[in-house]
Amino acid sequence: VQLVESGGGLAQAGGSLTLSCAASGLIDEDFGVAWFRQAPGKEREGVSFIHTGDSITEYAQSVMNRFTISKDNSRETVYLQMNSLKSEDTAVYYCAARFPPHGGAWDNEAMYTYWGRGTQVTVSS
Repeated sequence: VQLVESGGGLAQAGGSLTLSCAASGLIDEDFGVAWFRQAPGKEREGVSFIHTGDSITEYAQSVMNRFTISKDNSRETVYLQMNSLKSEDTAVYYCAARFPPHGGAWDNEAMYTYWGRGTQVTVSS
């Protein structure tokens, strides 16, 4: 299983970005895929989660109604559409995968076996 993030960059506050996680080897299986982020000087936190089988999703309260996670099985890719960006969304965003997909808190990073290298998102105010 390999996870490769892309789509990060610089955006203005109120703008949008879409992150992609190319997840070879797992989309057709029952995995849980999540986006985490880590801002400078802060702990890594869970942003959103999707089950690759039944498409159940979860979101952190801080991104609810602004971010949308989705998947495209044919492309083996998980997306994170980020709208209404805020300066506090600035962080390195990581894609992570776990098997089995459920069991424990979705944002418990200890449950994730596979990690990408991350992509930087910077939001200017």
